[in-house]
Amino acid sequence: MHRLIVATFLVLAPLAASAQDMNAYNQALASFNASKLEDAAPRFFELSVKATDADVRARSEYYLAQSLARKGMPVSALVIYARILDTGPSHPSYLQAVEGLVDVQQKLNEQNLVPNILDKAYTPEVQDQWVKLPKEVLARVHYQVATIRQRRGRFEEARSLLEAVPSDSRVFARASYLLGVVLADPHFPGRPTEADTLDAAALAAFRRALDAQGPQIGHDEVKQLALLGIGRVHYGRHEYPQAVAAYEAVPRYARFWEQALFENGFARFQGEDFGGALGSLQALHAPQFEGAFQPESWILKATVYYYSCLFDEVKTTLAAYDQLYEPMAKQLEPFVGEEVDLLSAYNLVAAENRRLPGPIYLWIRNNERIQDVMRMISQVDAEKRLANEQGPWRGTGLVPELGSSLEEVRGTLMQIGGRFAKSRLQEAAQNLRTFADQSEIIRVQTALDEKDLLLAGVDQKALLKKQSIYRPKMPGAAWNYWKFQGEFWRDEIGYYQYTLKRGCPTKLQGQK
Repeated sequence: MHRLIVATFLVLAPLAASAQDMNAYNQALASFNASKLEDAAPRFFELSVKATDADVRARSEYYLAQSLARKGMPVSALVIYARILDTGPSHPSYLQAVEGLVDVQQKLNEQNLVPNILDKAYTPEVQDQWVKLPKEVLARVHYQVATIRQRRGRFEEARSLLEAVPSDSRVFARASYLLGVVLADPHFPGRPTEADTLDAAALAAFRRALDAQGPQIGHDEVKQLALLGIGRVHYGRHEYPQAVAAYEAVPRYARFWEQALFENGFARFQGEDFGGALGSLQALHAPQFEGAFQPESWILKATVYYYSCLFDEVKTTLAAYDQLYEPMAKQLEPFVGEEVDLLSAYNLVAAENRRLPGPIYLWIRNNERIQDVMRMISQVDAEKRLANEQGPWRGTGLVPELGSSLEEVRGTLMQIGGRFAKSRLQEAAQNLRTFADQSEIIRVQTALDEKDLLLAGVDQKALLKKQSIYRPKMPGAAWNYWKFQGEFWRDEIGYYQYTLKRGCPTKLQGQK
């Protein structure tokens, strides 16, 4: 989408602008076209503020943004493009500013500021004008605006925008994936009566994301997310074999493989493949994922053992959960109260970790949204330094103007990052409370079942001793069986399959 921008000289009626303004404007344009951006930028800035002619001021404002973008200061350009959009269609460079803003979003891969700016500007009153934008620009506008509408629960609007993204757009895969998410959302209008139709549409959208042709932005990660989406739809429909197939199609060691292992454990458990569920969890609990924050995985593991009446294993698993997560819950307590301000919450996860539990710190810090904020703040700081280093800009009004604007952007980003960090900290604390409660429920129920067995005169040890452990069924001729002996080999992780004895008498087996 990058295009060479060449400024054209502005011809105005003699009375429309002063000769001084016209001369200064033409000199700025000449510098811009010669790529002398350190000279063009302050000239355009002065004209955008002081020119007597409104048209000269407006066009200078646009070329100032272009100069900054070409100078490697996309956030500074973003600020000016946003001002032009605030002015509205009366600005002579209005649509060009939309293009510039979309271009900046692509360069920065920015997920917070630009989508919100576009969402605010894309009103019904201007949509007839925005259709004049280049096809790819409009496709990206539709996608970016849809991300905001989806976050705000305006699902029908998001659906219309996403369906307007053409298949030859570089954001088609992303738009198709998000469309699947929108259609599968339990709050989408028409559910639950239209669940079958919406689920089918969601699955079709996810498959389009997988199969998108041509250059696609971030297609490898989109494919992984689409497979997770397919798995979740099937899981919600109790179609567990299809869910398992989708989760297991996520490439090993890919970015979202850890999440796929976790969800695959649930799908296998619900499909009564207890050995497969434990196999997924075995991989998830390998040393490679030692820093992962997955408290629910231990509760699932204990539940699998409980449904097999393997009560000693239940106790061992819950003890491991307590050892891992009870200290985290206590360590987290000072950071989740309402008195924790947003700046402090952001700094907790943005700075080198010295206070949070390591897995929770990584769980928040590695999230795409917080990474986006951190990357943008780093870019803001870099642009402030760059502005101060430009010799020809010293003594002009451009440097303090950019410093003020960038500091305002920085403050906004800190608030966004702080809200997100605080929300995730509270979510982590709530998860630990919830799973601690579930752990206690399983522990109590296990004790009650053990008592029932004892009162019924069932010798569980004898029952288990009569049973044999068999090798798991091989998926194909190319597979080999290798007994796990406590060592995790990289090429085996993800392929584990347990075989379990059943410690339940027939009556209890029917109950569980």
